[in-house]
Amino acid sequence: MAAPLIEIRDLRKVYALDGVEIQALRGIDMAVAGGEFVAIMGPSGSGKSTLMNILGCLDVADSGTYRLRGEDVTGMTPNQLARLRNREIGFVFQSFNLLPRTSALENVETPLVYAGVGRQERHERAREALERMGLGERMRHFPNQLSGGQQQRVAIARALVTCPSLLLADEPTGNVDTVTTEEILGVLEALNREGLTIVLITHEQDVAQCAGRTLTVRDGRLEARP
Repeated sequence: MAAPLIEIRDLRKVYALDGVEIQALRGIDMAVAGGEFVAIMGPSGSGKSTLMNILGCLDVADSGTYRLRGEDVTGMTPNQLARLRNREIGFVFQSFNLLPRTSALENVETPLVYAGVGRQERHERAREALERMGLGERMRHFPNQLSGGQQQRVAIARALVTCPSLLLADEPTGNVDTVTTEEILGVLEALNREGLTIVLITHEQDVAQCAGRTLTVRDGRLEARP
């Protein structure tokens, strides 16, 4: 097995809600090897979204350690987390999160703008990413001119344009029909076959089945450990 891309030990997170402490994560241990496709399942309130936010460097744990490609994320400043996130992680969300008044091409270019990539290079990279998703003829279309499946493929292209080492997909099929769900999962499976590491967050068993391994989070703990 390849060296771990993700290494988490005794990860804990507590939130205060109306003066009451909510233990979102209660000592998570997990590892994901480079090139793996892992699904994380769990009911609402289980802690899976908190775990995804920490994996994506959108939030930090209260204690425990998280290493991404051997780099200790624990204790990083918000600016350091942002740089790591932009360099190493691509995100795909249930609601697509596309800019409504911006073309598909410009949407895909957005992460490269933040990365300081020059206009010509980001245009070429965005075009290549969209063509890879079969959207070469839809580059100038706006989100409201695209189907749900096409919008999600634009979102996947945007996630891939920075060449991340990790793709985090949070309920990526939640807003599409069954046929489109199969299409999106097929795209993710193809990307994984090419070597991309994918962590998929879902509450649907049939969606999780596309992954090579499934972990279940319940009450802030992993029920199945690596």
